[in-house]
Amino acid sequence: MEDLASLERRASRIKLLLMDCDGVLTDGRVWLLENGEEQKSFNTRDGLGIHLLHRAGLKSGIISGRKSNGVSRRAGELGIEFVKQGDADKTVAFEDLLRLARVDETEVAFIGDDLTDIPLLQRSELAVAVADAAAEARAVAHYVTRAEGGSGAVRETIELILKAQGRWSDLVDAYLNGGRP
Repeated sequence: MEDLASLERRASRIKLLLMDCDGVLTDGRVWLLENGEEQKSFNTRDGLGIHLLHRAGLKSGIISGRKSNGVSRRAGELGIEFVKQGDADKTVAFEDLLRLARVDETEVAFIGDDLTDIPLLQRSELAVAVADAAAEARAVAHYVTRAEGGSGAVRETIELILKAQGRWSDLVDAYLNGGRP
């Protein structure tokens, strides 16, 4: 893990936040329903964090090896513009989303939790592993969250980015003054 000044320098350059889903936006558990669908649980604080990220003018995306209607629905609710699901090779999805978002690796943060995320962590300006990530993913991360996946790790990362960019206080002030940003 890097020192605070180095993390802030990295975070200050971010324009796109990409995230794995299972184990990052969720706690990694998947409920398989009798009708063939699956169910996942998402953290509302992460959701507000993503909303604030967008209000600050940054973009977001999800890269998931699994395909789920629940992920599509949650991404739509949160206004997550870039979603790639069901790709066996996450690197191809990563490259596609960078091209679509018109950013390069020096402007991307990626949050991951497992071995399949390591190539994306290694290519990102700000590589973040959640607290309960695989040891190998934590080892290559610039930052390891205090929160576990599905328990506010995304929000923690967004706060790091927005504070480094000097945008957090204005967004919070809008709430403190009785309004919404």
